[in-house]
Order: sequence, then structure tokens, then C-alpha cells
Amino acid sequence: MNLAHEPNERVGFKVHYEDEHLAVVEKPPGLVTTPGKGHEFDSLLNGLFARYGHTLQNIGADRDYGLLQRLDRDASGVLVVALTPSSWESLRGAFRERLVRKFYWALTRSTPNQPKGVIKRPIEEHFAKRDDKWVEGAKAHYSRVKLAKIAARGKPSITAYRVLQHSDHGAFLECRAMTGRLHQVRVHLDSIGCSILGDRFYGPRASRGAAPRLMLHAHRVAFSHPITGAEVDISSRCPRDMARILRQLGMAKPGVFDSKRPSPDDSDHEAASDAVGEE
Repeated sequence: MNLAHEPNERVGFKVHYEDEHLAVVEKPPGLVTTPGKGHEFDSLLNGLFARYGHTLQNIGADRDYGLLQRLDRDASGVLVVALTPSSWESLRGAFRERLVRKFYWALTRSTPNQPKGVIKRPIEEHFAKRDDKWVEGAKAHYSRVKLAKIAARGKPSITAYRVLQHSDHGAFLECRAMTGRLHQVRVHLDSIGCSILGDRFYGPRASRGAAPRLMLHAHRVAFSHPITGAEVDISSRCPRDMARILRQLGMAKPGVFDSKRPSPDDSDHEAASDAVGEE
């Protein structure tokens, strides 16, 4: 059987959890999730095909070859991959029903006004135009990249956050994406004046040049196993480059225990008094 995507054993990624039904892997920064122009052979999916080739081929293109999440190229962190069609269908339903809990660490240029809150602002996708604020100095081929923005006609989008640390130079947040819109955490944080450091698409120029890449890390994912029903709760460590920027900003690297601390959850979603409402 010819595989739909070229396997590439040189694509590096970490496997945090694996059984016959699913895997939770960690994508390093700088790696695209799926093949595309200029990255036909060096995406995470090419690496996954090297490890699970015929398994993913059997799942098929209609089920995204098992992929249940995507991360931006410059972001890092954990994501879930189904290894059977039935697991994909079950987990896809869990994502749709918001039963999969996704947590991110973000380093921002400013500190939110409140220590925790919920951002409820609709998000709409659009293609970038040359007069968009980030285009200056960018390569020409970025002019057709898909971006997101806050818009009244956009889809309902909810992000909970809490401030883990802050200094005079920035803040370290944990965010929970209650919905799964394009660039959701990035757009929502930018909308409250807390753009993520290193974000070349959103936020002011000062944020873009403050870090070598987007300081966003998907550090934890938790869900019920689609077959056994057991709780799967996977956390990853703080990336070295993020830890280095934290130190430069006068903050401490989070320990392993921080991954299991109570996180922004549905109680925050319902009770937070500083929620930003629909626009």
C-alpha cells in the first residue's frame, strides 16, 4: 500500500502516551503540523507516518489521518492522535462537546487587569491583506495566510485564563481554550492588551521582537479514554527557550507540579466576574 504522505524518520517529536487506540505526542516549535507548500516532507504528520504509517493510512484522509488537533508552527506542545477510526470518531465527538480540556502556557507583554478571567469574544477567520499591521517586513507569500479577528459575526469563542506569575516586564499565563477557533488564545489575549511575546501576526511590534518565536506552549491535555473510559491527563515540561525568556523577565520556570495544579476550568467560566462579554 502506498502511503498518502512520505514517512520521515528525521522529524523529531516526543511520545508522552501511546496504546493501540491513541497517542499523545509533543510537537516542537518550528515544525508545521501538516504538509503544505514548502513543507511537503518535514511536517509532524510525516513523522507520524514514519511511526504509524499504515495505521494512519487506514484511518484515512476523511478523518485527517488521525489528527485531532493542530498547533501553529511556532507554538509547541502536546496534541492527540487517534490510531483507529472508532477512536477518532469518539474523540472528535469529545472535542466537539468540549469534553477535552486543553491548557496552554503563554508569555505576554502585559499583565491582565484581573488575576483570572474569561474572554468571550466571537472570532472570525479571514485572509490577510497587505495593509494588515503585521505585514510590514514580512515575506510576500504571507499575504494569503489565514488569520483570525474579533468580529460580531464570528463564531462564539471562549478562553479562560489565570496569571501564574508577573513582573514589570510581562506575565506568565495559563489559558484554557474552551472552544477551538483558529489562533484563539492569541487573538483573545491580544484583544485584552496582553499579546503573546514573539507573535508576528498579532500585537504590536514590541511583542513580535521580544522573543525568537511565539511563546505559546500547549502544556496539558486531559480527556476520557474513548475505549476504557479511564482519565488520560498528560502534561509536558516548560520548553527550554520559554524557560530562558521567563528568567530574563524575572520570573521562575514552572515545575512539574504546576502542570497538575487546579487550572482554569468550567467553574472559572461560569463564575468569573471579569469576563469580557460578546461584542
